[in-house]
Amino acid sequence: MPKPSSFRSRLYEIIFKADTPAGKAFDVILIGIIVFSVLVVMLDSVRQFHERFAPLFNALEWGFTILFTIEYVARLYCVQQPLKYAKSFFGVVDLLAILPTYLGILFPATHYLLVIRILRVLRVFRVLKLVQYLGEARSLLLALRASSRKITVFLVSVLSLVIILGSIMYVIEGEENGFTSIPRSIYWAIVTLTTVGYGDISPQTPLGQALSSIVMILGYSIIAVPTGIVTVEMSRTTNKKVLTRTCPVCSSEGHDADAIYCKYCGAKL
Repeated sequence: MPKPSSFRSRLYEIIFKADTPAGKAFDVILIGIIVFSVLVVMLDSVRQFHERFAPLFNALEWGFTILFTIEYVARLYCVQQPLKYAKSFFGVVDLLAILPTYLGILFPATHYLLVIRILRVLRVFRVLKLVQYLGEARSLLLALRASSRKITVFLVSVLSLVIILGSIMYVIEGEENGFTSIPRSIYWAIVTLTTVGYGDISPQTPLGQALSSIVMILGYSIIAVPTGIVTVEMSRTTNKKVLTRTCPVCSSEGHDADAIYCKYCGAKL
């Protein structure tokens, strides 16, 4: 780990430690710039503004991109394992925040992908020390992971069901009533089962309408299944106090209050 007096250590403290005055000020300024840059991209997509302020928007965008590029390089420089940070969630988001501008030189349409920068505002949780939200987010993530297999089985079952229902409706209604193919009939089954009900396709025969009624009622019962699965898993998850400090080696966050070592790489906190 760098010596406390080194430039690298000081830079790390400013960029990654929101608990310090310098770190908090850096993140607050960064979030302000991120929000402003996203606003510029959004305004640039409006034809009236683009025609009138295109040169200004372009200059601002390149300015933001250069700033974010310098910041990204600085983050890689001050961590002990740059590759691990680059592959982390925020590392990927930081990279995606600058790539569209450079890619826009060859592919102009990618310019509007810069709105992904808004994901970087998630750092506000760390800046404002909203640790209770971090704890809740971790509980939700654990619940989703624990219920992933059950939800997968549920989705496969629903997929099988809509294929069967769509095929039956295709046989009942036929092309003359708008059910021109099995895939289109499956589309109707999905729309009906999820209670969306666009109405662009509807059964005309009494038998088709009877089946449609059954599918609608079935849809209400199916919607509650994934909610119940996740709720049960969330009730089993116990929240622990989470800190905002970052691991000096892998830059991971979300450590428990009594943690001495990083839960991800084992480095001493």
